[in-house]
Amino acid sequence: MIRPLNSYILTGCLLITTLLIGCSKDSDLKHADGQPVLLSDFIPATGGATTEVLITGDNFSADTSDISVTINGQRCAIVNANTKQIMVIVPKKCGTGNLVVKVGKDSVTSSTPFTYVFSRTVTTLAGNGTAGFANGKGADALFNFNGQSWYRMMGIAADDNGNVYVADPGNACIRKIDSAGNASVLAGSPGNAGGDDGKGPSARFQIPYGVALDAQGNVYVADPGTWSIRKITPDGTTTTLGGTVQEPWNVAVNKTSGKVYYCSNGGGSVFEMSANGSSTAIINGIAGPGGMDFDKAGNLYVSSNTAHTIIRFKADTWEPTVIAGSTGVAGYVNGTGTAARFANPWGLAVDVSGNIYVAGNGSYGANADESIRAVSANTWNVITYAGSNAAGFADGIGAAASFNAPMGVAVNKDGVVYVLDKNNNRVRRIISE
Repeated sequence: MIRPLNSYILTGCLLITTLLIGCSKDSDLKHADGQPVLLSDFIPATGGATTEVLITGDNFSADTSDISVTINGQRCAIVNANTKQIMVIVPKKCGTGNLVVKVGKDSVTSSTPFTYVFSRTVTTLAGNGTAGFANGKGADALFNFNGQSWYRMMGIAADDNGNVYVADPGNACIRKIDSAGNASVLAGSPGNAGGDDGKGPSARFQIPYGVALDAQGNVYVADPGTWSIRKITPDGTTTTLGGTVQEPWNVAVNKTSGKVYYCSNGGGSVFEMSANGSSTAIINGIAGPGGMDFDKAGNLYVSSNTAHTIIRFKADTWEPTVIAGSTGVAGYVNGTGTAARFANPWGLAVDVSGNIYVAGNGSYGANADESIRAVSANTWNVITYAGSNAAGFADGIGAAASFNAPMGVAVNKDGVVYVLDKNNNRVRRIISE
């Protein structure tokens, strides 16, 4: 993201130019080998890709070929330098980290980090805001996510080929959207609810809520209207995997074992479903479980809708840990771990690096959180990924974008995030730089 330079940066640019002109008259333009490289300051301390940073110190060099400046191991482009200052350009996607200045064989690391600000652009993949049914490309497609105010689906999943699968409860079917935004029906008959198995339009669903994918491209659906977990093969053939013990609201596939799990918002449990369709409770007593997903190590993450927290259940033992949010305390606050606040968190997805994305509004209507939040792997630092605490509709960058009851979230292998935006009847796409 290209950022306008602050006045002090412009001043810095003039200063370095002046110094370089002045130093051209000196004979001492070289780095003193074996002597300490000093880094006293750099400005600005925050910015995105292409931000120009002025580094001040001593024992640098006027020979830019002798200098290397990196952030998180990624090399910055050097604009110019002398023995006292270096001007560099921040590379794309380098992330937050300390600056390392290397001159010849000598180096120094900044005492404070450069805070990298990602540019996250929100666009509409499909849908136009009107509730209804239509296949088509982009704004020509229609979904029925809010035909009933009580719909609380969170079903959205993304495969490795750029396709997105969405639960469309108002149309009683599962939709498929390709990378170009072309929406079609994968399984089910729009407007014809039921519980029949079959291929394509011969299948019937009641109120599809949850959607998940396995490594073979099979789609799993949690349908609380039929108390069942359904399986759809890539050619659109639907079969019933099994009936459920509690009303199923969401479904997930363990990335390490391929096993299928479902949860019940009202029952508060997570069940493992065997290939023969039987269910075994592995976790009980969650306050309003909503979104759930696994990381590549087999740890399970669940959003507790009514406790306003994100919980990790350790692989195999299912030992619980609240990693983000404060139990029973609703709010909209970024921060680390229990210092963060959520308000009725709902859909949840985990990327290949273990970062967690949370759809902020799992309520029936207006909510304190109308954004997509991100929880960093292992550190559990919570940020707003896109959107804000205000409901609306706008494509844009970061907080300039707006959602209206974002209920489902998915992320593909490339880090592209997709959002089921209920009250806007749209599927949104977020690309981070």
